[in-house]
Amino acid sequence: MKQVNLRIYQMILPLLLGLFLSVGVYAQNVTVKGHVKDALGGVIGANVVEKGNTSNGTITDMDGNFTLTVPQGATLVVSFIGYTTQEVAAAPSVVVTLQDDAELLSEVVVVGYGRTKKDDLTGSVTAIKPDELSKGITNNAQDMLVGKVPGVDVITSGGTPGAGAQIRVRGGSSLNASNDPLIVIDGLTIDNNTPTGMSNPLAMINPNDIESFTVLKDASATAIYGSRASNGVIIITTKKGKSGAAPSVSYNGDMTVSMIQKKYDVLDANEFRNLVGQLWGDKAGEVGMGNANTDWQDEIFRTAISHSHNVSVSGGVKNIPYRLSLGYNSSDGIVETSWMRRANVGLNLSPSFFDNHLNMKIYAKYMYEKDRYADAGGAIGAALSM
Repeated sequence: MKQVNLRIYQMILPLLLGLFLSVGVYAQNVTVKGHVKDALGGVIGANVVEKGNTSNGTITDMDGNFTLTVPQGATLVVSFIGYTTQEVAAAPSVVVTLQDDAELLSEVVVVGYGRTKKDDLTGSVTAIKPDELSKGITNNAQDMLVGKVPGVDVITSGGTPGAGAQIRVRGGSSLNASNDPLIVIDGLTIDNNTPTGMSNPLAMINPNDIESFTVLKDASATAIYGSRASNGVIIITTKKGKSGAAPSVSYNGDMTVSMIQKKYDVLDANEFRNLVGQLWGDKAGEVGMGNANTDWQDEIFRTAISHSHNVSVSGGVKNIPYRLSLGYNSSDGIVETSWMRRANVGLNLSPSFFDNHLNMKIYAKYMYEKDRYADAGGAIGAALSM
């Protein structure tokens, strides 16, 4: 009888020992059932891995759920493109809320007829903020783009105030057709033809009213705007008021002084007469050189002073943001007969109705510009009258 009892103990003890060992091994692992979401809901395809063991991981399903078995006390690393990577302690139930990476997603650019985050774009897009625009003399909007956008060449036709410019996005693509990019101002496409009496289409915008430039440089722009965008698109967004904001008045003015860097080193009148005498001898007297000694470079060129003044009033009356801007620009060229005078008035209204279900945008702009370009006859006439 004792032998039978001993045999029973010998059979039960290994079973109990194995049971305890299996429970101990099971207790060392934990099965995590979790959910990954963002501000809009579940995140599909987020990576969830065990920290320090990248071979043990999974991705979230269509609803943002996942299941992963990890050792007790492990840490989960949750990551997704465009979001800040987060680490959470392993637990039977985990909910992870991903936050946008401010460095990657804070910049919102205007594309086509709407807005999108820059990381969602598949094409080549460059967005320029106001503080990144060119400082100094900015008579026209294209002056703010000079040297700021890779692949965009801005070639001015001369140093005359208000002179036009040739803008090329990634070079020319046609021998006979126009290579000018399409210009879109606050959603309104501008014809590439220069209006009569203006130096270029961008001259109608007060540079101080511009909030940002967005340059579309590849074929994705064509998909939005059609064949007109085959040479790229320059989208300009102007400043607007904020809903419910108190009235704010701002003034921006500047004054610049322009002068020639150096004069051409040429012979003066006496030196020229001596040279003619050496070459022609006695025949030089027949030419009648006279006795005048005028430095025509001093007579034609001048130290030019230019100034601009801009006043704006912005704010919001209930659900009607508004911005009224007034600008005046007076620029003189270094050649006596060259100058530009421009006055701008702009009004932006963005009312919304029915709990923001109906949004309207109203733009009214007036621009008056008068230019005087330097010419040989005008410059000489101005010099002779002095």
